[in-house]
Amino acid sequence: MLSRRQFLASSAALAAAPLARGIDPIKRPAAKPDLKLALAAYSFRQALDLKKPTMTLFDFIDYAADLPLDGVELTSYYWAETTDAYAEKLAAHAAKKKLAISGVPVGNNFCVKDDKAYRAEIQKVKDWTARAAKCGAKTVRIFAGSLPKGDTLADAQKRVTDAMTECCEVAEKLGVLLALENHGGITDTPDHLLELVKPVKSKALGVNIDTGNFRTADPYADIAKIAPYGVVSQVKTEVFPGGKVEEADLTRVVKILKDANFHGFVALEYEAKEDAKVAVPKYVKELRKLIG
Repeated sequence: MLSRRQFLASSAALAAAPLARGIDPIKRPAAKPDLKLALAAYSFRQALDLKKPTMTLFDFIDYAADLPLDGVELTSYYWAETTDAYAEKLAAHAAKKKLAISGVPVGNNFCVKDDKAYRAEIQKVKDWTARAAKCGAKTVRIFAGSLPKGDTLADAQKRVTDAMTECCEVAEKLGVLLALENHGGITDTPDHLLELVKPVKSKALGVNIDTGNFRTADPYADIAKIAPYGVVSQVKTEVFPGGKVEEADLTRVVKILKDANFHGFVALEYEAKEDAKVAVPKYVKELRKLIG
């Protein structure tokens, strides 16, 4: 775990690092990869569910502070409030525990055809980008969405790239990176994902590399294809080659990221069947060893 001096230096380095370019593979700030380990709040989604919570994000930060982590990923779904004061309290609590806030994932759908709904989705991402900046997070994970019935892929892709271009204008001003996830739908393959990322000529756009989301024949090869564009990663403990579940080879996953000269947070996002409080410490320990 980082000392206070190391934590402050790490945060300063992340703030000073160049933002990502959407059109090309990321221009990394140094030749040597720099992976920092975080834990995603989504790993405790049942406990954090706002309908009947048994854990708050503050409790989650306290839990993470007892593990060898550098940061926490505070999923937007579990924010009890959306005020500036709440964002600032989260930032202060994480800093007190010597943890950076690696990102604020948001759920959105830029494929919707209805104009009013489409504008609402864009505004949602803009609003969460502002909240991420307020709590000191450097990334906002975003989705593209799924192809609506009767729509064409080209039309849906244009709506997504237009929406990301508009949201990137806000992200650039706030110093936040938007990270498009390979989340199925029209990002089901590396090519489909990059067809959305490459046209957006903004330094505020990159990719969230979710290592468990490809249902392709060779998920590892496809992770490697998008890794050069990654600004943040969510690491799952399972992969799904051809749709069949297998235990993830975390050594191989981390090597792919390092080979791509990845710079940023790697957040464990636990979704397997074992109880999270039992499984998460084991996987954090393994990832800590692999990351170094």
